[in-house]
Amino acid sequence: MEVIYTGLRQTPEMVVNAALDEDVQVIGLSILSGAHMAIVPKVLDLLRERDMADVLVVVGGIIPEDDVQQLKKLGVAAVFQPGSSLESVVNFIRGAAKVPA
Repeated sequence: MEVIYTGLRQTPEMVVNAALDEDVQVIGLSILSGAHMAIVPKVLDLLRERDMADVLVVVGGIIPEDDVQQLKKLGVAAVFQPGSSLESVVNFIRGAAKVPA
């Protein structure tokens, strides 16, 4: 896998534009600000607007369980809470995005 880090404080537009430019299969959002219910839906909407609905979106951070379920209903493939192992994240992405081992 190749990882492209776009940096801190990226707007949803910046994230989706970078994903489009780099032709990614997966977007991983790490959100510790508590703004996940504002940022993630906007990213998902922008992906749909740009015909990129096939891009897998995963989210990490301190996210209440009620919000986890809501994010999944909106289209987030997985939410990784604090303490999730790197191995679990990689295995999920490999399986869901069909990335070779």
